[in-house]
Amino acid sequence: MSLPLSELPTDTVAKVVTLEVGQDYRRRMAGLGLRPGVAIRVIRRSPLKGPLQVRVGHTDIILRRSDAVRIRVEPMPQTRGVPADAAHPEVVPAP
Repeated sequence: MSLPLSELPTDTVAKVVTLEVGQDYRRRMAGLGLRPGVAIRVIRRSPLKGPLQVRVGHTDIILRRSDAVRIRVEPMPQTRGVPADAAHPEVVPAP
């Protein structure tokens, strides 16, 4: 069951399912490593519907909440507190 990245609990690893964004934004995110199939973790949330800090592999990305709503993820079981790149290495692309 997928949910928006904006609703993923802090410190939980999920697999990116789809990015419901335009082609330019999709390319920009792919350049940072955020694309379908990779593991992602919400590191922290700003108050008052502010941006999210997420980690993809060893890269931290700050996303507007409005963009995080358009990224669908699927939570991975038993990954709370485990580094995103170590939780499920099979979904993290080779460098």
